[in-house]
Amino acid sequence: MSDDRIEKKILLRAPLGRVWRALADSTEFGTWFGLKVNGPFAPGARIQAVIEPTTVDAQVAEAQKKYEGLPFELLVEEMQPERLLSFRWHPFAIEKGVDYSAEATTLVTFVLEETAEGVMLTVTESGFDRLPIERRAKALKSNEQGWGMQVELIEKYLANAQ
Repeated sequence: MSDDRIEKKILLRAPLGRVWRALADSTEFGTWFGLKVNGPFAPGARIQAVIEPTTVDAQVAEAQKKYEGLPFELLVEEMQPERLLSFRWHPFAIEKGVDYSAEATTLVTFVLEETAEGVMLTVTESGFDRLPIERRAKALKSNEQGWGMQVELIEKYLANAQ
């Protein structure tokens, strides 16, 4: 882990098209991630979302409960079907009543690579060095743990979904 970026990789044993749908369909994304999303992902779209505990893992859902209803925004940057999805957001923006809109965002990128065994998903979040110094370490640590959980959630979701 650097002080600017997080990277997680996981081999998903599902067809490329199915993995892409779990990422690119905002409703499916929300189901495993733990969000209620108010619109479809599309390049340039500003998506409003609220935390709604995941239905994929009871333990993670319990941890998400304290943030239930917390609103935030995703700005979809890029979508390359069955290859790449990226968005910007304010990481670890969990303090109620705090306006994070003046802060820099981080870039979250999901890259898919087909392999003989399935699909390698690489999740990268970068740009932490642009956050206010008083929030940087906490946001990085929280999201490092969070992305570790999220790659397991998509794996569980795909194992149980059609």
